Formats: sequence, C-alpha cells, structure tokens
Amino acid sequence: MALPLSDMSHPILHYETYVSLAKLVLGFFLFYTVIHYICWQMTTGARRRCLIKKHGCKPINDTAELQSWKDSIFGWTQLAVTIQARKQGKLLVTTQHRFQRNGNTCHFKIAFTDIIFTTEPENLKAILAINFKDWNIPDRRKAASVPLLGHGIFTTDGSAWQHSRDLLRPNFVRDQVSDLATFEAHFRHLVANIPRDGSTVDMVPLFLRLTLDSATEFLFGESTNCLVPDDPDNNEAHRFQDAFNRLQEEVGNAGRGIPFFMRLNAEDIKTVHRFADHYAKLALGRHDDQILEKTISDRGRVRYVFLHELAKSIKDPIRLRSELLNVLLAGRDTTASLLGSLWFILANRPDIWTKLRQEVDALAGVHPTFEQLKNMRYLKYCLNETLRLYPVVPHNTRMSITDTVLPLGGGPYGKSPLLIPKGTIVGWSLYAMHRRTDLFGQDAEEFKPERWEKLRPGWEYLPFNGGPRICIGQQFALTEASYTTVRLMQEFKDIESRDPGPWRECMNITAVAHAAKVSLTPARC
Repeated sequence: MALPLSDMSHPILHYETYVSLAKLVLGFFLFYTVIHYICWQMTTGARRRCLIKKHGCKPINDTAELQSWKDSIFGWTQLAVTIQARKQGKLLVTTQHRFQRNGNTCHFKIAFTDIIFTTEPENLKAILAINFKDWNIPDRRKAASVPLLGHGIFTTDGSAWQHSRDLLRPNFVRDQVSDLATFEAHFRHLVANIPRDGSTVDMVPLFLRLTLDSATEFLFGESTNCLVPDDPDNNEAHRFQDAFNRLQEEVGNAGRGIPFFMRLNAEDIKTVHRFADHYAKLALGRHDDQILEKTISDRGRVRYVFLHELAKSIKDPIRLRSELLNVLLAGRDTTASLLGSLWFILANRPDIWTKLRQEVDALAGVHPTFEQLKNMRYLKYCLNETLRLYPVVPHNTRMSITDTVLPLGGGPYGKSPLLIPKGTIVGWSLYAMHRRTDLFGQDAEEFKPERWEKLRPGWEYLPFNGGPRICIGQQFALTEASYTTVRLMQEFKDIESRDPGPWRECMNITAVAHAAKVSLTPARC
C-alpha cells in the first residue's frame, strides 16, 4: 500500500532543515571570524605593528628542530630530548649545545608550547629590570609549584609578591647575617658527621642537612638539627628532607616542560606540609612574652625571627605554611648547591686548594669574623667562579603579560629587536650564558678564580637573579658558604677526591652537584 504524501515528505523536509541549519551555523561562524579578525587587526594587530615600527623589530629565525611539521605543531622532539637529557644527568650541557647550534636567542616548541630561549644579557636586563612589569612567572610553573609550595614569594606576582618580599626583607639585614654564632653551632654538628680516619664521605647530603638546620633556626627560631647524631627527635626532619627532595625533582621537571610526567606523591606532600604546619602552629599559638623569651640571642639582644614577625600579620595557617616553604626552599638548596660544587672542585684541583689554604692559614686557626670573611679575596673569587660555572638556579622563565620587546633576537643574526606577544614564555640558561667565550674569554669553560681579579661583570653574570626580584638572601648564602669553607679547612688539613669524574648535575627546582665524595685528613689527630 502506498504511503501518504505527507509521510513521504518528512525525510526531505528534515534534510532541508539540517542543510539550512548547517548553512546558518557556517555563515555565523564565518561572519564572527571576519569580524573578530577585523577587530583584532584594528586593536592588537595595530598595537603590535606600532611596536614593530617603533623599535625596528624583526622576526626570529626558526631553529632547525622546527623545520618538520610535527615539531612545529607538537614539539615532540624537544620534549623527548629534554626527558632523555634529564635522565642522563646532562640537561644543562644539552641546553648549552642548543644555543651553540642555534644562536643566543632561539625559538623552540616543547609539548605544544612555544618558548623563546635566550642567553643575551641585554634581554635579561629588559625582562628582569627595565620592563619588569611586563613579565610574570609562567602559569605552568605556578601550577607545578603551588601544590607543594603554596602561594608565596616564589609562586606569586604583583602585590602578593611584593607583600611577601616586604615581610621577608628585615630578616636579612646586616646584623642578622653577620651573627656567626648560629653558623658555628651547626658547623660543629657537621664536623661530627665527617669521618676522621680517611674514609670516603659524600659532602653533598651533609651540606643539605647543614643548610636545613641553619635555615630553620635563622628563619623560624628553631633548628631541625638533622645533623645531630642519634637524636630521636629529628626523624621527622629526615622524612621531610627526603620527601622535599623527591617533590622538588617532579616540580622541576614540570617547570622545564615535562608536565605530563609530574607525579606528586600525596604522602610526600602530607609529610612536607605536616613539617611546616608544626612550625606555623607553634608561632600562631605563642604569646608575645614566649616569643621574646625564645628570640633572645647570646648577646642579650632581641633577634628578629621571620616566622614570628610573619605570624603577626598572617593568621591563616595555610598561608603561613606556604610562606615558610617558599623561604625554606631558598635558604636550604641554594647554599647547599654552592657548597657542594665548590668542594667538588677543591677536591679535584690541588692547586686551588693550596692557594686557598694560604689565605685560610693567615687566620692562625682563629674563627673568622664577618669582616674577615669579606676581606678574603681568593675565597670570594672561588665562590664567584663556582656560581659562574655551576649556578644554583641555572634555568629560569617568565611569561609576558602584555606585548613587549626584547632588544636582541630578531633578524637573521639575532641582532635586531624582537617583538614578544602577550602570553609568550621566555626562558634563559645561566649555565650557558656564564660559559659564553665572547663574554668570559676563550677559557670560559675552565674553573679559574684568578679571572675575578679584573673581571667586573654586569648582566652577563646573574647567580642571584637581578632587578626587583634579586635574591635578598644572597649575603646570607655567601656568608654561610664562606664560613663553612673556612672552618672546614681549619679542621682538615688535606683533601682527596674519591670521585675523579667530571661534575654531574642533580636537577630539581635548583641544581645541586650529584655528589662530592672526598676523604679529609684532620688538622689535629
């Protein structure tokens, strides 16, 4: 039996309806795209063309790695290279070779993300100082760091960062940094952990414990005492240190463009947060008279304690914990990294050990004062050279929050200004920049403290960052490293390397020497 005409027309009507709807949607999309393009060209495009014309910007040359379509879109090759280099402990050298192949400012794509890398001092001056307000910490770095560190001085920008910095700055005035009695107490614990029979000891983990002990006392008013032998009260501190190390490695990986492989262990996070919460709750629970009693120094004067001052302004325990972890990261890792690399060098360079010993022996065994440390020129040269070749924060990044310009990087030779659109990530490698032969001479790869007799670098040497975010704790780090080195050389008359291979990196958020295995001979039996 034949179907009614009305029933037979339904499929045709539905089809025509769908076609009409598709045309309407496509037309609307094309109209929106055209309008959006016109508006963009009249606003953002016009602003960028003005910047290009004003500064004479030229486009950056793509690197050879971006010539294939899969790398220009996905960036898989650079991601694979980065992962492999990290596993082999060669990330710093691999990055340096990238610059040697592609120039001092180059364009890469890593895991879908376009990144401009540079080792030009003038570019860093623009990012960190001249155009400081044009840049923030990249969102990816914040996302990787916040689960561990929370919102603090190293994970915030703008007014929140400024507030954290203002609260922290009083802790690093000269009177606090020059009080060496605290350093000496923890140094004695360090010496107690070094074998005196000539057997091998790895100084890197000892330095990490030393700086954790001194940082917690200096900043929080109480020490973890990780170096105190057979102390049952420091088990939690050891657990914290191990968990903190593991988490830092994963956070560092994510910040360097390996976000898919970040696996933050929930138990490790609980361990770290529980450790910091302990100090935060103590500070929030104390009365003013208890705080005063706890912060009287050996000289009978009131000592500023960062945590106690912070607790006056911050009553939220979570925020207080975040500030503590941010500060502790800087106070522990940077100084330990500097000491580990320096003592690796001292063990492998008898000529430098001998020359530095002459300067130390001039003290005739007397513990150095702050002024004496400042006047030890060769010691200063050794620290400067260590920070040049093995910077404690070898990589860093910023993200532009507005259209801005870098003075170098554009054109076929990278000598013209370069437009940086809003949202662009720019990274730099101090490890590579500090080894540029055009900046530090043909012997730039050589550890040569004597170069600092005449060397007066500017933005080409940035071991403690630069501009408004320059490290306010640099004098603390240099003082502790100087004091520890001098006192160790007073306690031990000779050193022998038990790890004769080249310096190897151990990368997390900072860079620490993989090991510094030595044998030390006591000055007094």
